[in-house]
Amino acid sequence: MDTLTATAPTGVPTALRKLYFLRFGFAAVWAALLFATADTLGALTATLLAIYPLFDVACAVIDLRSARANARPARGLYVNTALSTLTAIGLAVAATSGIPAVLRVWGAWAITAGIVQLLVGAARRHLGGQWAMIASGAISTLAGASFYAQAGTDDASLTNLAGYAFIGGVFFLVSALRLRRTREV
Repeated sequence: MDTLTATAPTGVPTALRKLYFLRFGFAAVWAALLFATADTLGALTATLLAIYPLFDVACAVIDLRSARANARPARGLYVNTALSTLTAIGLAVAATSGIPAVLRVWGAWAITAGIVQLLVGAARRHLGGQWAMIASGAISTLAGASFYAQAGTDDASLTNLAGYAFIGGVFFLVSALRLRRTREV
């Protein structure tokens, strides 16, 4: 995996901080909306499910642009873009089959995207504030396995996805705040 250079320009932490704040805000609003609609898998819920990975694609593109302008981009961001695009398509299809199918697709995405997030965070650890991204990637991997397992039970529910997204958003917030503190030091 390509990594950012050892001495990152000041623009990279600033761009990441803004992106991480945006990701927190989106995750909080998205989680609230999904929680409110998670009882049924209707058109609104299916749309929300597909929007989340598409937002992830947009954030990865923004991240790639800031990294490209200042340093070599992490190959993991390209992998994440492909995974999230495929996941949005997969969720749109899975939503026609029911909640267990959605949980399987989301679970597979959470596992693979979590591994990528962990690796990208580790590659960027010199920027500061990345321990939260590393922890979030590890937790995402475990949560994904849990979603996949839940799909085979009678308790299959989309409610846990809202909690997963919100907690992921909190990790972005922590990282954004830590990037700020690191930059000021």
